[in-house]
Amino acid sequence: MDKTEFIAIVMPFRDKLYRLARRILVSKDEAEDAVQEVLLKLWNGKMNIENLKNPEAFAITMTKNYCLDRLKSKQASNLKIVHSNYHTSENVEKQIESNDSVALVFRIMDSLPEQQKIVLQLRDVEQFEFSEIAKMLDSNETAVRVALSRARKTVRDAMIKNYNYGIG
Repeated sequence: MDKTEFIAIVMPFRDKLYRLARRILVSKDEAEDAVQEVLLKLWNGKMNIENLKNPEAFAITMTKNYCLDRLKSKQASNLKIVHSNYHTSENVEKQIESNDSVALVFRIMDSLPEQQKIVLQLRDVEQFEFSEIAKMLDSNETAVRVALSRARKTVRDAMIKNYNYGIG
């Protein structure tokens, strides 16, 4: 594959890769590094990505796996992320006053378990079908639907709690 083909095939979904990496890794810098690593692997890869049925799904799966591997290798930083999520929830009233509801939803999403966070990102933000998400996550559609339902319920409950807390 030459540079022109790579740009035509891979670059249109680079932003999706970044958003997924950002959702998993939280840090902008780590997400950018992850996307660069995935793009480099795609460029240097022995597999001809242009011959794949769905190059985008393949790249998203690579990004998800790379990010999850990074999290596993940095368990100490993972604990730091969890701690920072709990810390921010202590100042809910200040957060609601200083940020709009979209930012609040993203903060709540960041506190979700990894599987729920990924499924919510892929379905509600990236608009993938359940069958596509199941393939990307090496899961089945029922498990994807359950994870999505639980994630949405957690976000909804947190929003209601935050809204009632802000009013009361």
